[in-house]
Amino acid sequence: MNAPHELSTSAVNALTAQANMSLANARLVLAGEVVTGSLQVRAGRIAAIDTGTAVPPGALDLGGDLLLPGLVEIHTDNLERHLMPRPKVHWAELPALLAHDAEIAAAGITTVFDALGVGEADTESLRGSAWRAVLDTLQSCLQRDLLRADHRLHVRCELPAPNTIELFAPFLGNPLLGLISLMDHTPGQRQWENIDHARVYYIGKKGWSEDKFMRQVEEAAELQRRYAQPHRRHFAEYARQHGIALASHDDTTLAHVQEAQADGVSVCEFPTTEHAARAARECGMATVMGGPNVVRGGSHSGNVAAAHLASLGLLDILSSDYVPGSLLTGALRLVDDGHLSLAQAVATVSLNPARAVGLADRGELAPGLRADMVQVRLVEMAGGHHHAVVRALWREGRRVL
Repeated sequence: MNAPHELSTSAVNALTAQANMSLANARLVLAGEVVTGSLQVRAGRIAAIDTGTAVPPGALDLGGDLLLPGLVEIHTDNLERHLMPRPKVHWAELPALLAHDAEIAAAGITTVFDALGVGEADTESLRGSAWRAVLDTLQSCLQRDLLRADHRLHVRCELPAPNTIELFAPFLGNPLLGLISLMDHTPGQRQWENIDHARVYYIGKKGWSEDKFMRQVEEAAELQRRYAQPHRRHFAEYARQHGIALASHDDTTLAHVQEAQADGVSVCEFPTTEHAARAARECGMATVMGGPNVVRGGSHSGNVAAAHLASLGLLDILSSDYVPGSLLTGALRLVDDGHLSLAQAVATVSLNPARAVGLADRGELAPGLRADMVQVRLVEMAGGHHHAVVRALWREGRRVL
């Protein structure tokens, strides 16, 4: 492990200067409204917000662009994609992490929960391997201040896998761990209720042969019977003891939601049906849906459309899932299609996810909170939709993009 990087006095002074600034002539997206005004930053926190078009001396003129709270991403597989860009192709940890971080920042994300899966019988897969080297690399980058975004951890636990508890070991006691999700991808239920959709995913994305896929389908039910419930109890208890937010995954039925509620789940990730989303809302859970689902106009697995849930008031949080840029694009699509106001849509990618994982110091443009902010310019596209161009990004008042 490398020692923490020592900053020179001049470097510290430069960082302090960056953390004290004024931004003016911006369309500020606040919790319940959008206003034209200016924002003052002191010591990395938002000190004041004023309305009006005036540009005070020394302020940075944003030229009427939107200023949003920095986006908060609680579920992205993007780091895994950089670590294994093709089936069985492993990439070195440091360049993979730095490339992932750069992509996250370019998408307007200032806080990211890197989703790392544990538990899979296939030892050639990332989720069937140990994560120690990745965690060491992340810690080293944090100590040396190499990353643009604030990185946290979301561990996705595949409950029917025999090795899930063993592979979770490197995460024990890690202060960056802020979310655990309980997953069960057994073909024939939840996300993979349609076996043909599962076949396309595992053969196309993971490079499995047809024979390997069929063998896994045959073995999956037995693995689920033996391991799913004991592992569920283990991780639910670990989350409770350590104050870590707990998420369910791909809930489909009322029974799935009721089981999640009994386990102490507060976040319902990607419910596959309207029925499950309604049940989650009634149980007080925050519902997460995918940005790609919104952008594409529906689920790639044939499940409920995220925009449909938004139109019913059943969508609380957007996640970029497997495309970082879909977080902001998806939020704007919900606005353009009339499902949410701009302030409501921005809350699904900032305030709501922050609160769902217990982060009370960010997610909103408000005095006293972290000056995590993203400058966005809207470009009109064919069909009346808009695309968001990220022009600048600040984390705790420091410009990182």
